[in-house]
Amino acid sequence: MKIAGSTALVTGANRGFGRHLAAELVSRGATVYAGARNPESIDLPGVTPVRLDITDPASVAAAAELAHDVNLLINNAGSGTGADLLDADLDPIRLELETHFFGTLSMVRAFTPVIAGNGGGSILNVHSVLSWLHPADSGAYNAGKAAEWALTNAVRGPLAERNIRVVGLHVGYMDTDMTAHITAPKSDPADIARITLDAVEADAYEIVADDISRQVQAGLSGGIAALYPQLP
Repeated sequence: MKIAGSTALVTGANRGFGRHLAAELVSRGATVYAGARNPESIDLPGVTPVRLDITDPASVAAAAELAHDVNLLINNAGSGTGADLLDADLDPIRLELETHFFGTLSMVRAFTPVIAGNGGGSILNVHSVLSWLHPADSGAYNAGKAAEWALTNAVRGPLAERNIRVVGLHVGYMDTDMTAHITAPKSDPADIARITLDAVEADAYEIVADDISRQVQAGLSGGIAALYPQLP
């Protein structure tokens, strides 16, 4: 995958990590569609704003028709309700699944024929270290990201047969609006954008972008005791 000369669509590109990804793509010579529910909020020079709500099938279909020359799809749009699984209303829990799983799946399904018709390319799904590690206070978000990780793994083989490489990014907290209330260490999203696109160009299937994600990935083989040492 060569970024220069590619045509990319980034969901959730009006702020946060999505905006950094879009900016990095432009700087590397890509043509960029920047998707957002409110395209008027996109202030990044050099991109084409696209009205896109990934939880709305009609919006997804319209974006696929408009951005018919895409060969790199970046599924970055997300939600962060902060809902836990035991006590929260079901509506915010459903929103996390609608966004991270069904929304991502809708984008993959809509853009698979587009990318295949353009000779192949890549799909990047933005996961999280919380795809693997699931603290109770962010249970709904964890569930959505874990489901998205499963989605990525499930479609990777079938889409490889259509010359589409499916890439998953795992990363911890980044310094964005969504994590402004969190005091834990955070990565610079501009740095993660560069690491991510370098890996896409290197044809990686999985990107583990920071130390915390590498530590958690290594702990997966240790089972529950390694991941949740606080349990009795």
